[in-house]
Amino acid sequence: MPSLLGNIFKGWTDYSKGVEEGGHHEYEHMYAMVIDLDLCTGCNACSTACYAENNLAVVGEDKFGARQAMHWMRIERYFDEPDLDKTEATTDADTQSRGASFLPMMCQHCNAAPCEPVCPVGATYHTVDGLNAQVYNRCIGSRYCANNCPFRVRYFNFYDNAESWPAPMDQQLNPDLSVRSKGVMEKCSMCLQRTRAARDTAKREGRELKDGDIQTACQQTCPTSAILFGDLLDEDSAISKVWKNHQVKLGTYKQDKENPELRGYRIFEELNVDTKVLYLERVREV
Repeated sequence: MPSLLGNIFKGWTDYSKGVEEGGHHEYEHMYAMVIDLDLCTGCNACSTACYAENNLAVVGEDKFGARQAMHWMRIERYFDEPDLDKTEATTDADTQSRGASFLPMMCQHCNAAPCEPVCPVGATYHTVDGLNAQVYNRCIGSRYCANNCPFRVRYFNFYDNAESWPAPMDQQLNPDLSVRSKGVMEKCSMCLQRTRAARDTAKREGRELKDGDIQTACQQTCPTSAILFGDLLDEDSAISKVWKNHQVKLGTYKQDKENPELRGYRIFEELNVDTKVLYLERVREV
């Protein structure tokens, strides 16, 4: 029987790994995302693609107003133009030219995900790809994960959504993942089904996965190419270069940049949950 001391020495190699190597997790990849807010026009194409790819039901305005929303990706609008309140009220006051900024918000796939330790049945966990995943048939709908998520990106399924696609609309459902029933939590998976499909394709072709093999639905649909997805453990990947160029590092709650003018930042970094979504701040003309 292994002793505690034996386990410590045996696992020391893993626990001494830097976060850039995946930390003590047995990651094969560490998928992450970059969103350039300067390119985002708030068109909602990414959100729409997410609905189609992941079999998300449209709940409607009434249920949304009753706080029963269901969307894995939402577009948040902010009006941060300094002099916006001094302008005359016009019909185009909510456009980007008048100060509106758009921010696509979805699960940030934290390395230290606060939703995981509070789940009483272990329904949310980290995959070998470094993603925060959800086991639907294990979830009991306690909603502890949603209460512990600082980004408010986990959603409770209030209804049996199989009724949301009357024939022949059910023919549009993606066969690569299930339609979830009521009583379970849902969230962005960064299109986990696409990651698995790309891995299977690479295996059949007898090669390793390469950068660009996987595109999330939101990335594929974005008309301005504002979204980038890739593996941070691959130093040659495009996403690794963006993180490096903007001097944003994992495993810290405060970035120490040589050039503070660089646009890259992570949301709620001070909470030390180590998110894997990097935002590039919008550039404003002054």
